Amino acid sequence: MRRAGRTTALLVVLGAVLAVLGAGPAQAAGYRYWSFWESSGSDWTYATQGPSLVRPDDGAVQGFRFSVSEDSQDSAKPRRAPGFAKICADTPAKDGTKRIALVIDPGTAADAPAGETPPAPRTACARVAPDASAAEALASVAKPLRYSSDAMLCAITGYPGSGCGEQVSGDGQGTPAGSASASASASPAGSASSPASGGSSGPSAGVLVGVGAVLLLGIAAVVQSRRRRG
Repeated sequence: MRRAGRTTALLVVLGAVLAVLGAGPAQAAGYRYWSFWESSGSDWTYATQGPSLVRPDDGAVQGFRFSVSEDSQDSAKPRRAPGFAKICADTPAKDGTKRIALVIDPGTAADAPAGETPPAPRTACARVAPDASAAEALASVAKPLRYSSDAMLCAITGYPGSGCGEQVSGDGQGTPAGSASASASASPAGSASSPASGGSSGPSAGVLVGVGAVLLLGIAAVVQSRRRRG
């Protein structure tokens, strides 16, 4: 009887562990949005501020990439390497202005909303006032821009025609599953975080703590059973 009781207890513990593990989040969904990037010389760095807060110096290179991603660590970079000399080769310097090289990458067909085709990536050289922001530089060369009511940049040169930071299914190509909060990664205000950050497809810390607690309870039950038998 005692052996049968211990077996039943262990089965209960195992079932509880499996239930806790099964409660872990499914693969995180992504968000479809324009991310904002700055040149680090030969590569891209995800911007830590929104484009309206960044006031780049003459000769700077700024990038915008439309894609589906879970967070800033997962976000796709512009597919063209930064290169101010090439982008602004045909835009001579002028007193009282500065030149900002822009790389605008609308992403791939997999990133596009249903029924839309992304335009080809392009570059532009914006010649703007010395105190102009990256957002103002973009507006000078890539109209029409479309913003949401909470100042999130939704479209560059009219792409995409609809939607703004919508959540999509885990495969990155599903239908929208909701609306994201304002993303300052490509908005005229705020920091450069993505619509959702810190996404993970594995068990969370809380889940792992729960598993540990269940295991400890199971061990305690076995120890107590052996003491009673002894």
